[in-house]
Amino acid sequence: MTDTTALGRAGKLPSGRHQYTRDYVVGHQISRILTAVIEVAGTEGFGQLTVEAIIGRAEVSRSTFYEHFRNKDDAFMQAHDMMANRVIDQVVLAYERETDALERLRAGLSAFLAFLANEPLAARAFIVESMAAGPEVADRHDEGKRAFIQMVEDNLRELFPRYPDPGLTAETLVGGIHDVVHTRIRRGETADLPGLLDGLLNVFAIPDAEEWGPPGAAG
Repeated sequence: MTDTTALGRAGKLPSGRHQYTRDYVVGHQISRILTAVIEVAGTEGFGQLTVEAIIGRAEVSRSTFYEHFRNKDDAFMQAHDMMANRVIDQVVLAYERETDALERLRAGLSAFLAFLANEPLAARAFIVESMAAGPEVADRHDEGKRAFIQMVEDNLRELFPRYPDPGLTAETLVGGIHDVVHTRIRRGETADLPGLLDGLLNVFAIPDAEEWGPPGAAG
């Protein structure tokens, strides 16, 4: 598939003869269609995502749509993958700038929340509406969550080397954060997500028996 890293409302290309290459035209068409998928799913819900709705918003012909996508589910899947790659890239970039485990977690989570707040339609489409998009999208969604789980597990092992089952702990933490984010987006509070950063980071304060347990618990 043609790379469409910049999501946005692209205007129609001029009709008739022009100087654009075939690759540019194809990329432009795909970008408009994927943007339309996100807009329809993000504003009207996955249940209203039809080929007619997509091509109407993208201002492309039905034949153009079917040149690039098998059906509306294929278009949604490709839009989902594009957005997942973008958010993972931003999280990893922020994460890798830090050397301390806690600061890596802070930077990664901050980048995740900021991305969703800045892309509210995409946030609703792929955090909320994707739950209705079938098992294949659910599998892709889980793949993305596993990437975040691995990041958290790696940092838990560094922060708490004696803590039991860091993999399960990371899965529980990421799942909990996802549920909180899902609820806030569903309630129309997407713009407020960055303000949850400090509260969500407290989730990572795994109790240590020597510091947090009752007297004698560490012994």
